[in-house]
Amino acid sequence: MKNIRYKDTEIELLLRKALWKRGYRYRKYYADLPGKPDIALTKYKIAVFCDGEFFHGKDWEVLKPKLKNSNNGEYWISKISRNKERDDEVNKQLLFLGWTVIRFWGKDIKKNTDECIQVIEECIFDKMVEEGLNMDDM
Repeated sequence: MKNIRYKDTEIELLLRKALWKRGYRYRKYYADLPGKPDIALTKYKIAVFCDGEFFHGKDWEVLKPKLKNSNNGEYWISKISRNKERDDEVNKQLLFLGWTVIRFWGKDIKKNTDECIQVIEECIFDKMVEEGLNMDDM
């Protein structure tokens, strides 16, 4: 467990480089927000999380039975369940504070980085329309 990175992972670096290349500036692990988002676009109040499939329970209904039969299964089930609960709590807190929350799975970032950027840009556009700003104000 100590060898597992939680900062500057491959998927985070991929997404951050793509955002930077398109001219978007952001904060990394913004401590002023609940959950310390991996990427915070403070200008637009968008929080982006890059979630690993295993630790955040992608396809949980499929993964959970497999873990029950594995070594140390109860530990992993409780750990991943708690991670999923924490993700939901963080999402609710950020939404309450007026932030838009975007969560991407690691494999989606690796395979479809441009589509992930497009999702972020659509949120930025929606925020701009919502606030009545011009695209030139970006």
